Amino acid sequence: MERLNRFRWAITAGLVVLAVGVCYLLWRPAPQEPPPAVAIVVYTPTPHPTTRPTPSPSPPPLVVYVSGAVVQPGVYALPPEARVADALAAAGGPTAAADLASINLARRIHDEEQIHIPYHGEAVPPAPTPLLAHTTVPPRAAAGLVNINTASAAELDTLPGIGPGYAERIIAYREAYGPFARVEDIQNVPGIGPATLERIRDLITVD
Repeated sequence: MERLNRFRWAITAGLVVLAVGVCYLLWRPAPQEPPPAVAIVVYTPTPHPTTRPTPSPSPPPLVVYVSGAVVQPGVYALPPEARVADALAAAGGPTAAADLASINLARRIHDEEQIHIPYHGEAVPPAPTPLLAHTTVPPRAAAGLVNINTASAAELDTLPGIGPGYAERIIAYREAYGPFARVEDIQNVPGIGPATLERIRDLITVD
């Protein structure tokens, strides 16, 4: 009988433990889910497009005719800021007979100009008159215009930018093709272009 009572208490204690376990499983709080992750958005601003400056057009080269006591006379294209010395170098330099002391090697040149390097003992023509930025009638216009159809080489030589070389070309052209009908026709002479015409337009006539 004593042995039966001892097993009864063991069974009772086991039932109590089992009941407590069942109650715990039924009444324990449900596990909490972790909060959702927060998305982090990184904003990278788009840089504004930069405008590149438009490059300014480069000035055209100066085309000149180099003659006289040079190694290679001819027509040469030079930079816009070229001097007489640059034209001389482009033509291969002076010959042994060149008289460099009689010309200004530092003078700026202009487009369509003839640069004549004189020989020793040769008369040096006057340097061409620079093209003025404003339009005025030179004093020669009041005294009388140079008729390019009848003027001599010496008279044509007095025109700015012409010189003895172009004077001979003008005379040779009108002897070969007849008189000029308009002052603009002087551009038909090799080496004389719009820039030279604008320099002498108010100084010449064909009448």
